[in-house]
Amino acid sequence: MDVNQTIVKALEDIGVSYVFGGSGQVNASMLLALRDSKKIKTVIIRNEQAASFMACGYTMFNPNNLGVCFATGGPGAFNLFSGMAVALSDSLPILAITGYTSMGQRGKGALNESTGLSRTPDSQVMFSATTKKSYVLERAEDTCDILEDAINTAFDGRPGPVHIHIPKDVTTAEVTNFRPINIRVKAVKATEEALQKAADALADAISKNKKVLAMIGYGCVRSEASGELLQLIERYQIPFVQTMDAKGLLPENHPLCLGMYGTSGDKAANTYFQEAEVVLAMGNSFAQNATFSFQPDLYANKQLIHVNIDPAEINKVYKADVAVVSDIKLALQELLPLLEKRNLPSLQIGTLPNRHYYEEPVHTDAQRIFPGDIVRVLSQNLPDNAIVMGDAGSHMLWLSCYLQLNKNQRYQNPGSFGPMASHTNGCLGVKCANPDKVVIAGVGDGCYQMAGFELMTAVQYNIPVIWIIFNNSEFNIIKKFLLNMYNDEAYMQFENPDFVKYAEACGAKGYRVEKLEEFLPALQDAIALNKPCIIDVLVDSEVYPPFSLGRV
Repeated sequence: MDVNQTIVKALEDIGVSYVFGGSGQVNASMLLALRDSKKIKTVIIRNEQAASFMACGYTMFNPNNLGVCFATGGPGAFNLFSGMAVALSDSLPILAITGYTSMGQRGKGALNESTGLSRTPDSQVMFSATTKKSYVLERAEDTCDILEDAINTAFDGRPGPVHIHIPKDVTTAEVTNFRPINIRVKAVKATEEALQKAADALADAISKNKKVLAMIGYGCVRSEASGELLQLIERYQIPFVQTMDAKGLLPENHPLCLGMYGTSGDKAANTYFQEAEVVLAMGNSFAQNATFSFQPDLYANKQLIHVNIDPAEINKVYKADVAVVSDIKLALQELLPLLEKRNLPSLQIGTLPNRHYYEEPVHTDAQRIFPGDIVRVLSQNLPDNAIVMGDAGSHMLWLSCYLQLNKNQRYQNPGSFGPMASHTNGCLGVKCANPDKVVIAGVGDGCYQMAGFELMTAVQYNIPVIWIIFNNSEFNIIKKFLLNMYNDEAYMQFENPDFVKYAEACGAKGYRVEKLEEFLPALQDAIALNKPCIIDVLVDSEVYPPFSLGRV
């Protein structure tokens, strides 16, 4: 086998079923190896940036999946950077493979050269800055060793992206020492001392009936810790909140759920947090939207117990009184028996605050729909196990505020790096990894126009995603920021195409929703159709989602 065939065989062996990439001169021979695979489906995109976002989606709700994307060298490779940054900030195991200039042509200004020599860009430095590790595969006999190290690095500890450059002349070289790839990822387990300290702190708080709050972050999603979380919460009657990134992991209609915490959170969640004496934060990185822009005294007069897989997250934003470095699921599996031995009572929490979001903003444009109403209808009619992706913008906040996820449904926003269009494309990878689930992307018209041409990719490969476009002809949330700061705004408005005609031109189904009562029939029809669909919804541009920069 040559290098290309070896890589494909190794990916097959570890269970990769989809890869996402673009065509180009330097990596063209790899396409032949992928074509001949009986186990891997290859999705060729319109722009390589989309491939990186799709690879992120492929592992976003499937922690054991390795997201794989590929591109030609130089400009194709550079198009992958946004997805690498998302994977790095959001803890997603991604393998990016890109072409590279052959040894004999380096420094001469070869087509697509990015060696850093002779005034060419240095892609090795750039990928090293956006991944856990970047490699250059110079010898065919190193293929299995480098692949093995890269894949293990992607999954080791806190997951993240890795990258391999493959020079053009190496791709077709013969690999004479092929061997199976050995995945030897060591679980991140807490020390007995740390677990004992956490058990002592929780036991003390429970026995004294202190006001304890469990804060559930995205690390709990990656750890698949919902069962253990419910055991802890229900056994000791601990009220809980979920951050935007973890929304829906536990049912939001659970009697102990106070809703979503943060700048666009439920009032009950934010109010109870203020009163809490002990906060058990699990899988939290204390992102900006979960800390009211890193408010320095947020945890003053509170005992913080912080459980996270990454030691670098401990004390990064707020000093932990008790720190547990561990995979969340494994930590809870050890912590629950330690607490059970103490024969503790349940907390006597009394009546929890009524869940209500906030006073709704005034909606005066009768010609357009209040965005919150669209999300309410979506929430009430969302199938079990469905996944909703909210791209960056005001629509993301409307979704996170108004969605009620109670039936093993999931929601995800673009994370801390937060590029527009990431979920417009990432939803395709999510659907490939979850073919039996309804996948819906809630996107702004600005987001969609950045990357909506991947609708043609969805049609070509029959990937049935539903895009709901919040159409207000402006960058709504940025406009709100400007109005708040300067009572003025500029360059926020733009013209939109006819999205229905665009969908039809691409071979997809399009719906136009101008009145609220038109939305549900369109949604139900799109779900039943099981084909790529666009639902274009005209929403009010003079109403803004709740976004508090200070505490309630």
